Amino acid sequence: MNPTDKDFLAQAIQMATDNVAAGGGPFGALLVKGSQIVAASANQVVADHDPTAHAEIMTIRKAANILKTFDLSGYTLYSSCEPCPMCLGAIYWSRISRVVYASDRKDAALAGFRDAHIYQEIKLDPDQRMIPFEQIDVPQKGREFTDWIASTQKMTY
Repeated sequence: MNPTDKDFLAQAIQMATDNVAAGGGPFGALLVKGSQIVAASANQVVADHDPTAHAEIMTIRKAANILKTFDLSGYTLYSSCEPCPMCLGAIYWSRISRVVYASDRKDAALAGFRDAHIYQEIKLDPDQRMIPFEQIDVPQKGREFTDWIASTQKMTY
């Protein structure tokens, strides 16, 4: 019997619940192809002292390492909660084909997670954000992109 979306979500939620019991954050994620789980992780922010160690990011990192590729086309990410803006970016960069989640950003906000202001900040021009962003013009600006365009060794991602 093949697992369903609901079965995979139940596993992600159980990982999140177990992580809370262990002192971690309430998030879990799995990366699946067909009926095969390729990688899974709970949120590791507290355990790793790493603000980027969200369940989705950790799962993507594990999967990319296992599969030896940064292109996760054809895979489905199951998450206990709607991915935050950082995880959303990682999902697009990794080319995951489908995302299935249970709780949403409103549920996360009720639990004290502050994604809403990040969604608002993304829409703003850099000079209008809460954290100062300053672009400085230096003579070598853009050289890395000129070199990238000219490189015969690059692997486009």
